[in-house]
Amino acid sequence: MRTPEILAPAGAPESLLAALRCGADAVYVGGKAFSARQNAENFDLPQLEEAARLCHLYGTKLYLTVNTLILDEEFPALTQYIKEAAACGVDAFLVQDLGVLDCIRRAVPDAPIHASTQMTIHTPEGARWAKEQGLTRVVVSRELSRQEIAAICQCGIEVEQFVHGALCMSVSGQCGLSAVIGSRSANRGRCAQACRLPFSAAGKTDSCALSLKDLCLVPYVAQMAEDGVASLKIEGRCKRPEYVAAAVTALVQARDGIEPDLEALRAVFSRSGFTDGYYTGKRRDMFGTRQKEDVLRAKEVLPKLKQLYQKPVGRVPLTMHVSLEENLPVQLTVRDTDGNTVTVSGDVPQKAQNKPTDTAQLERQFGKLGGTIYFLEHLTADCDGVSILPASALNALRRDCTAKLDAMRITANTPKYTLCNIPPIPEQPASSALPFYRIQISGWTEQAKQLLQDSSTEALLLPTYAVTDAIPEQLRNRIFLTLPRFCADEKKVLQWLEHAAALGFSHLVCENPAHLRMGTSLGFFLHGGLGLNAANRYCLNFLKCQGLVDTILSPELTLAQTRGCTGMPIGVYAYGYQPVMTMRNCPIQAEVGCKSCNHCLTDRTGRQFPIYCNKNAGITTMYNAVPTWMADKADALSHAAFLLLDCTLQPDPLSILRAYENRSIATEPITRGLFYRGIE
Repeated sequence: MRTPEILAPAGAPESLLAALRCGADAVYVGGKAFSARQNAENFDLPQLEEAARLCHLYGTKLYLTVNTLILDEEFPALTQYIKEAAACGVDAFLVQDLGVLDCIRRAVPDAPIHASTQMTIHTPEGARWAKEQGLTRVVVSRELSRQEIAAICQCGIEVEQFVHGALCMSVSGQCGLSAVIGSRSANRGRCAQACRLPFSAAGKTDSCALSLKDLCLVPYVAQMAEDGVASLKIEGRCKRPEYVAAAVTALVQARDGIEPDLEALRAVFSRSGFTDGYYTGKRRDMFGTRQKEDVLRAKEVLPKLKQLYQKPVGRVPLTMHVSLEENLPVQLTVRDTDGNTVTVSGDVPQKAQNKPTDTAQLERQFGKLGGTIYFLEHLTADCDGVSILPASALNALRRDCTAKLDAMRITANTPKYTLCNIPPIPEQPASSALPFYRIQISGWTEQAKQLLQDSSTEALLLPTYAVTDAIPEQLRNRIFLTLPRFCADEKKVLQWLEHAAALGFSHLVCENPAHLRMGTSLGFFLHGGLGLNAANRYCLNFLKCQGLVDTILSPELTLAQTRGCTGMPIGVYAYGYQPVMTMRNCPIQAEVGCKSCNHCLTDRTGRQFPIYCNKNAGITTMYNAVPTWMADKADALSHAAFLLLDCTLQPDPLSILRAYENRSIATEPITRGLFYRGIE
């Protein structure tokens, strides 16, 4: 059974020290840009270089998060940053954006890349896809049970699992709520934590129906090790170093079979206590908020926790051998557990007038390793029994030896990469043809036939589980099958697809990497959905190489930014109640129960956000409070190959199609999405 790595967050240098001194095996950090926690202090390039030096001295891995969506104009700076970070010796890059994945593969072809949880890899097919792309690790979605994670561990790729810290209500942190409410994009590292604000299904002003307790899976460490989880990840790059120290210490103790102090861990930070989340499959008592008593408890334990990392602790055992003979320079050879060996020479000993230097004295002097990462485990000596060296000479020898060993450890643990210059992907002219409409509906109806009879309708998007042999054969090539962004029951998804393929359906909209692999294996024409978060032409180039015909762009782009996304046909989200959260946990059920469901949550301003459950996929979706409407702005969208009219919640999609054909002005409250205001 493999011993899993303990992976700690570090949002600042002090947190890095806390992680290292408390025994973390790996640390993940973010830079001043391109990181999903832009509110953390983060590391500039000199700090990153020093972080790599410190980590590699300890024998600890350093992973760099480059896990935001990147805009086209940012790629020159990103490419330079990636190469500079690689030169610092980071051990892996953590990515979300498929364009960034492709950029790193070309700029630093031998660098390990980890798939961030925002890639929504939550099934074996997704993990197999990642392995085929050359990724070395996947950070699986936090919404998985033990059995679901164990299945992914069998796919031949390292699995990293969140085991402690904050839980996002939305699957894999793929949340659009902060962006649509306040233009602060979670996908760009600017999440305003809108889910922690008051939302209620019952009109309660003090209810926070989207706020989950913090996760704590420390009691399950042995199970995760048994199942093959490679890395136990702590959330919290925005949290203080005492939190990092407490979480790392608890996990180290649990892994070593020592009962950890969970009360201290809860005191340093929790939201009304902890939850085991989705791991046990029970999903009970998951909701909670930060309370005054939580804050007061933290103040009590912080001083004690600070002591855990105030001074370096000897963590690396050394064996030493000393040769001390008259008229020859003293020699000290030091070896660590990684096989690094250093030999240094010092002063020539003199004949002792009284007591000669012996092994016991050498152990005392060379065991004084305070202020370093080392401790003396064993010492042997060849002493002639007549010679002596003063303590000052022995101390100088010890310092010289540990300094050289430090340098050797850093060099040995620092990876060297090949750095390549990559040409930018040029912008290409967009099609001059008017865009077609793709209309998304929730099920096959008689009106669906009317939609397809319209010459401006290119295709209908229909849930894969809703296809039926009642759909006329001659229309099936204009039905694009959709899949839920998240569905842990992959066998069910495969059955849906095989059934649809047998009926002659040939087009599939892909929402996560697993869909790319399954769709390709079954011979579907592939189209990119919102879940792929296409936001730049580097991503489009990657998707084109994956065999996609076209893709819809991220709805977080401005109109100007969508015009720069060229290289394959693109679509834009032109109408609909935009989905802002996909949840494996229904907030209405938790607050008032299914019998009292009114299919909406009301926020503190009185806005009502539609909520609907998809029992086929086992998920719940939260939608924006008002629909995106661009019918009267259609000329601004003429560069797109298609416009998506998302009529999932619209009982009369034909009326929406007519409104867009007629360039109609909306008569009800609407939003222009982020087409004009953009995001931070």
